[in-house]
Amino acid sequence: MVKVKLEHTDEADTSIKVIENVTVKEEETYDDKLLFINAIAKPMAGKKLAKKCYKLIKKAMKHKTYLRNGLKDVQTRLRKGETGICIFAGDVTPVDIMCHLPAVCEEKGIPYTYTPSRADLGAAMGVKRGTVALLVRQNEEYNDLYNEVREELAKLNVPV
Repeated sequence: MVKVKLEHTDEADTSIKVIENVTVKEEETYDDKLLFINAIAKPMAGKKLAKKCYKLIKKAMKHKTYLRNGLKDVQTRLRKGETGICIFAGDVTPVDIMCHLPAVCEEKGIPYTYTPSRADLGAAMGVKRGTVALLVRQNEEYNDLYNEVREELAKLNVPV
């Protein structure tokens, strides 16, 4: 026995196209994702920096203890004194669950940035479920990319 999920499509939705009885949904662009970000999502990573962050996450996933994901894990690791680069999702609702983390990062001197979509953060990790926060620690395997992203994060204007 097989479960079948039926999707009802609105004809007004232009991102969904029907081609020979097959429904194809186009992927949202970076600018479309920026429409759904929170008011506190500053500094927002640009398109190129976001791609570099996703690439760094993919490389860090190969090493077990060098990538911390999830709000609770990142929060405890920051409080215990782990260092690295923090990457937050910009489309988190409600904002109250993670609005304190940028202040913790600034206190500890850890560079951080926001990316437009938590689904993209999850996809970069190789899982289907999105994630709210990531902490990437330094490793020799991806040291060049890590330093490059860290330098670009230092150039971003951190709001006071």
